[in-house]
Amino acid sequence: MREDATNRLSAQAPPKVGLRLLDARLPGWGFPRWGSPGSAGLDLHACLDAPLLLEPQAPPALIPAGVSLRIGDPDWCGLVYPRSGRGHRDGLVLGNGTGVIDADYEGPLLISAWNRNPAGAPIRIEPGERIAQIVFTRVVRPEFEWIEEGAELEDRGGRRPGGFGSTGR
Repeated sequence: MREDATNRLSAQAPPKVGLRLLDARLPGWGFPRWGSPGSAGLDLHACLDAPLLLEPQAPPALIPAGVSLRIGDPDWCGLVYPRSGRGHRDGLVLGNGTGVIDADYEGPLLISAWNRNPAGAPIRIEPGERIAQIVFTRVVRPEFEWIEEGAELEDRGGRRPGGFGSTGR
């Protein structure tokens, strides 16, 4: 990235995100907090009334996170990811891969939780357990330029249209 672009991005202040509490238990569970001073993701809790068992390969469950957000600034969005430890160790992942929270969405946050394991024991999720994380990031909307059918694309680095593994391992 060019130095002027880096300076411009770092000079812009992050957005003020409105946070609406939908589950009164969250502050007692420590929400909102980042796991460490260097964490990118804000932990999201399972706002359940009773433990939930996710059977292997069963359809994903929608679990309330107990909050709604107002990002408001269309240059920003929230991305919901699984927590890496539970995903790697136990197979708890998001049913939709990554959740996208658009700047204009103000409804309740729901976490699509899925047990990716092909067989074995169900994954148990306890009320208040941290099961996902949200990362706030910038959104860039490119300006598109139509290229007529049959026209050659500019050579921008030597890649050819081989696709899927065409550059080797």
